[in-house]
Amino acid sequence: MNQSRRAILLALGNLVKKRRTELGISQEELGFRANLDRTYISGIERGMRNPSLTALVSLARGLSLTVSTLLNGLEVEVDEIE
Repeated sequence: MNQSRRAILLALGNLVKKRRTELGISQEELGFRANLDRTYISGIERGMRNPSLTALVSLARGLSLTVSTLLNGLEVEVDEIE
């Protein structure tokens, strides 16, 4: 995987995990709310999965956010990783 792609996926995972922990919910609970498997949530948070647009929409809804709010700050997060 190329370095910048990896940084983007890690940054997304960081944003998801940060919001999930702010809500005080488990990966399993987020999976239930987003209709996604807990192992898929784990993969996203670890930067191992590249979620589709439909998965991002489900994930954002599960986190009680819009997609744009979820992705707000992604570039800053990427810069910190790189």
